Amino acid sequence: MTIGGWIIMILSVGSVTSLFVWCIYKVLSAEGEEEKIHGFEVETPDTRQDD
Repeated sequence: MTIGGWIIMILSVGSVTSLFVWCIYKVLSAEGEEEKIHGFEVETPDTRQDD
């Protein structure tokens, strides 16, 4: 591979890896997000217990 190919490959892999690490950091460092998570109860016919 030529020097130009190595440079492009290193820049590409480096930028994608940097973006991935930044996204993981943003997700793990968000404070106070526990209050914003909303769940829901799913009641399907096969889990319903009729008395």
